[in-house]
Amino acid sequence: MVSDFNSRKFRFWSFLSMFLLVFVHGYNLHERYMQPWTTPDDALSFTTFTEYFLSNGIFRFRIPMLFIISGFLYALHDDRPYGQRTWKRLRTLLLPYLIWSALGFALTWFLEYFAYTRDLVCSSGVVRIDDHRALLHDYTWYEMLGRWILIPVPYQLWFIRVLLIYNIAYPAIRWCVTHRIAKWIFFGFAVLMWIGTMGFVFFEGEGLLFFSIGIWMQKTKFDIDLPAKWLNPVKWGLAFILLAGVKTLLAFKGLSILGNATFPVLTLMHKLVIFSGLIAAWYGCNGLVSWCMERKWFLWLTAFSFIIYAVHAPLVAYAIEAVFAFVNKVPCYRILTFIFLPLSIIGFAVGIGALIRKVWPGLYGILTGGRGL
Repeated sequence: MVSDFNSRKFRFWSFLSMFLLVFVHGYNLHERYMQPWTTPDDALSFTTFTEYFLSNGIFRFRIPMLFIISGFLYALHDDRPYGQRTWKRLRTLLLPYLIWSALGFALTWFLEYFAYTRDLVCSSGVVRIDDHRALLHDYTWYEMLGRWILIPVPYQLWFIRVLLIYNIAYPAIRWCVTHRIAKWIFFGFAVLMWIGTMGFVFFEGEGLLFFSIGIWMQKTKFDIDLPAKWLNPVKWGLAFILLAGVKTLLAFKGLSILGNATFPVLTLMHKLVIFSGLIAAWYGCNGLVSWCMERKWFLWLTAFSFIIYAVHAPLVAYAIEAVFAFVNKVPCYRILTFIFLPLSIIGFAVGIGALIRKVWPGLYGILTGGRGL
């Protein structure tokens, strides 16, 4: 069983992970698509350092955190039949996935009918398929089908697709992480996939490793309340900030210092930032969790985690250039956009979610897989 405090803690980190995700996708430097080894084309400045430090450093522990929570909670209910659990996941994951993928596709298709918004879609690169086709209207019918089912226009939906696969494969993953010998081979393979940022069919390193860790933690009764000595959150928190800062500086200056070694160094540092961030956040922020979860307004907001997740992209990607066109004469417009555009989209998502939940709760339940009712 999970304690009341840990239940609130799971809810807090699930919400904060979705909240921070909007800022990660609101990253507005020249190179928008970030990988662990991304080296920005922009010159180093307060704005570029801050955006990279946060978006490709400090905020990157959130998806692994969600996978750990998902694996832990899924492992709690082994008393329920596999078929029943799988059917429920099809309803709570696959159905919202297909609906939101279709909505994102429809929005983009509609925007492409107008010259101004078509240019926004094109410049965002969200649906670019090659050097000559940057719009959905350029797709063949089977490429459109692939976009809907496998590679959604709302690109954040990859998490739901992967999580559904892991839920279906749960019995096999559970056996691997609990079997005395197999777990060493399995985790060795998963760690290599994670460090190498690799994928295998629908299994990718980050999700597989951390979902499996969540299962292992629940099955071994790992202490999620009190950290062992080697998990001291203060030390790991300092390492978290320092590693993210050094990684950011190397991203801008590393090529001239490290040459071809820049990319593996950045990748390894990225993984260390994530690992240290997970420990520091989970064990070191209990005071923040308690304070926030005792506030009625914050508790109310956490009910809209999924709506924030589903609504924000590709909207945020299309809006960046539109906002820049109006504020590019304002001093520090990039960092101001980085702060206020995600906040505006979060507010919009919460408003839409609250309205639908009030007027049509049945639809809200379908759109969110029953979350937040």
